[in-house]
This record gives sequence, C-alpha cells and structure tokens, in this order.
Amino acid sequence: MIEAAGGVVLRSAQPNQVEVLLVHRPHRDDWTLPKGKRRRSESIEQCALREVLEETGLECELGSELPGTQYLDRKGRLKTVRYWTMTAQSGQFARNREVDEIRWLPIERVGDLLTYERDLVVVAALSDAQPAVV
Repeated sequence: MIEAAGGVVLRSAQPNQVEVLLVHRPHRDDWTLPKGKRRRSESIEQCALREVLEETGLECELGSELPGTQYLDRKGRLKTVRYWTMTAQSGQFARNREVDEIRWLPIERVGDLLTYERDLVVVAALSDAQPAVV
C-alpha cells in the first residue's frame, strides 16, 4: 500500500467566500488537490506540508484533518491519501516539473474543474471541518 498526504489549501477571497487551491499536473493533464507520497523518515503530517510546498510553493499551516481517499494507482497498487485543511503563510507559486498551473476557485465551483470525484468528496467535507481561513 502507498501512503500519501496532501492539503486543501484555503483562502478568503472576500467576506464569506472561501476559495480552494487546485493544481494542474501536465503529465496527467488533470486538476486535483496537491498531494504526494510519504517518505519513510517523515510523519504523515510532515508529508502533507512538504508536498503542498513542493507543488504550490506555499508554506502552509496545518488545520483540521479531512476524510481521506483510497484508490488504485496507475500501477494497480492501493493508494491511501490523507488530507488536511491548510492556510498559506508565505510563498509564491512557480511552475515546476509536477505542476504547471494553479487556480483558486470558490468552494461551490471546484467540481467544475476537478478531474476526480474522490477529490470532490474531500472538498465537500469542508462544511463539517469548519476551517478557520485567514
């Protein structure tokens, strides 16, 4: 089984409007939440923060844990991904080998762009997590 972690990075665009950060991966041509595989030497929380930083350039603060997902990866292996709400503290996006574009979308519009239904389930849980967004 492959362990992975990531984040649902949130920001307040306007009063009462929260936006979610989505990433585009050119090698898969998909829109998804930032995530990646855990290294043996790190906790799952450290993995989530590192992967979000690597893919988005944003150093984030960890918030509430959200429901995770399980699916078979492209090689047929079981992959388990855990997610947390996150708020960016610093940093700036720069294209990299994994992600060529990011978009901030209002929560109610993420389903218009997300490639995978499993990601939408994670975002839908935000109402239960009641994240604090700055």
